[in-house]
Amino acid sequence: MTVSEEKFTRQTLTEVRSWSPSLFSLRCTRDAGFRFRAGQFVRLGVRKASGCIVWRAYSVVSAPHDDYLEFFSIVVPGGEFTSELSRLRSGDELLVEKQATGFLTLDRFPDGRDLWLIGTGTGLAPFLSILQDLEAWQRFERIVLVYSARDRGELAYQELIAELPQREWLEGAGHKLQYIPLVTREQVPGALHARVTTLIENGELERAAGLALEPEHSRIMLCGNPQMIEDTRAALKARNLNLALTRRPGQVAVENYW
Repeated sequence: MTVSEEKFTRQTLTEVRSWSPSLFSLRCTRDAGFRFRAGQFVRLGVRKASGCIVWRAYSVVSAPHDDYLEFFSIVVPGGEFTSELSRLRSGDELLVEKQATGFLTLDRFPDGRDLWLIGTGTGLAPFLSILQDLEAWQRFERIVLVYSARDRGELAYQELIAELPQREWLEGAGHKLQYIPLVTREQVPGALHARVTTLIENGELERAAGLALEPEHSRIMLCGNPQMIEDTRAALKARNLNLALTRRPGQVAVENYW
């Protein structure tokens, strides 16, 4: 697709990190005028050898106050965009649209006591941005991060998740966060071994968190592949936890990744 040059900036890659054969992160410079809310996404552009530009949307991993932008990507075998993206190295050019968008942001919920962040694969990205911003820690009494991967090697950002509660600016609020990893294809010590929907339906996720999923207090964000979101929404709806819409307050917000 064609995008006017007035709508994007040219940024420079400063770091590329491989997590597994199929997962990597990249970090680039940030235009001084670029603004976004934690949880939003932005379209990135990669220029192919032919000169044409391929665009895809990515949630921002970094915090709104960081002076860089970071993104988390899966390699799609034969995929037009990620094949180009995965070949980039530090110093290469990355195009970033000037306007961020997306509604997986905390203003979807005007109230609530417990925040559940449930992500699969690269769906972890917006939650890392949210957790590196102060709003979630100020508004909620409990925060539960649920991160599902197929195997141990695909559990990315473990160091960041572990050190988040120790950050000085939280001023002692770090105890609010509970991290529950899920690994679906192998048994991993310290991780639950089942799909998100199974763990909701059998109550094991709530037991692990020591917290109930209930309409009065729970506010739930889902991000990941569409099938996970569809199935999890159905499981939550059976518990009277419904999608938050502009015209109707609810307890669930979603973002599809594929």
